[in-house]
Amino acid sequence: MSDGENTPSATPDRNAVDATDLAPAADGVGPPDLDRVRAVFVSDVHLGCEYARADAFLAFIESVRPDVLYLVGDFIDGWRLKKRWYWVPAYDDILGRMVTLIDGGTRVCYTPGNHDEFLRDFPIHVDGVTIRDEFVHQTADGRRVLVLHGDRFDVFERQAKWISVVLTFAYDWLLWANRLVGFGRGRGRPDYAFSAAVKSRAKWVARFFSDFERSVAKHAKRVDCVAAVCGHIHKPSMQAVDGVLYANSGDWIEHATALVEYDDGRLELVEADGQRYRRLTSMTGRSGTASARPDDELATVAG
Repeated sequence: MSDGENTPSATPDRNAVDATDLAPAADGVGPPDLDRVRAVFVSDVHLGCEYARADAFLAFIESVRPDVLYLVGDFIDGWRLKKRWYWVPAYDDILGRMVTLIDGGTRVCYTPGNHDEFLRDFPIHVDGVTIRDEFVHQTADGRRVLVLHGDRFDVFERQAKWISVVLTFAYDWLLWANRLVGFGRGRGRPDYAFSAAVKSRAKWVARFFSDFERSVAKHAKRVDCVAAVCGHIHKPSMQAVDGVLYANSGDWIEHATALVEYDDGRLELVEADGQRYRRLTSMTGRSGTASARPDDELATVAG
């Protein structure tokens, strides 16, 4: 389905999502019901960035064996690798785990972001790996979920990419400062998200996040989806936005978060720290017709 095709302009009322559909999930140790994880959505792993939490991501990806694994953009940080090559053994282990999952029957669906946009020139579907700009995932209870990185709804990416590049370098400075503050606080003390604290105090950042979320939700409605999963802004979230379930799977630099779907259609945002998993927000599945894991027709919106 291309952007130019006519699609329903609004999600049917019976599928509209509001805040009552969402609930904080109870904390727990270890990811629950691993054998029931049907799909995993991860974004902004940024392999090639020295601040990437590669060990935490490897531990997480080794703990699940989903039917479908969605890499929701910026899995590889081409921007930073082009500037300075940085590759550690944990990255090879992560790629090795991907191969193991594929050999075991997991389908990997990769929607590139702005940091790995070079892959957009190579849309492929081979050996269990599909690369496209967008996917539509169908949950076990029949809901259509749009999956995309989201950089196309970033006003800086669209209108002034040089600003986006400058902001990336500013973000690197914040991450460096975050590490410095962490060293100053000493070992054994909780991480202090200095970069997140700075961003939370900037009103223009809050406006940017809000505009981004509404744009993603609007696009999901346009392609007849009741939910959208994205990344890009490094802000894990699950909320109702204009009647659409907006889920941002977060990142593996400041956070260590992923979205998972269980075999009953339940969606849950989880945060990983080694072998501990904190459940952030959950949305229960709705009654509907269960289906097998997504096939090619369901998995393609664009391209």
